[in-house]
Amino acid sequence: MTTFTVRQGKRYRARIALGWLEGLADNQLIASKLEAAGFTEVRVSGSGGNREAEAVWPNADTSAALPSQVVAISEVTDA
Repeated sequence: MTTFTVRQGKRYRARIALGWLEGLADNQLIASKLEAAGFTEVRVSGSGGNREAEAVWPNADTSAALPSQVVAISEVTDA
């Protein structure tokens, strides 16, 4: 399992791949899961098995294992 570190005050974008049953969840449910994990300003788009989420990590820097559904994650930098 891949470990990723989120840094305080940074915005992240993740590509999420869901199985067929998970893909029935609406974007609000996925957003609420990210909020429960500590993210703020959460936006989720897409449908079915392919979603994209963007959110801010307001807490102290933290490292954790990524769920298998997160297939790509990156920090969003201002251009």
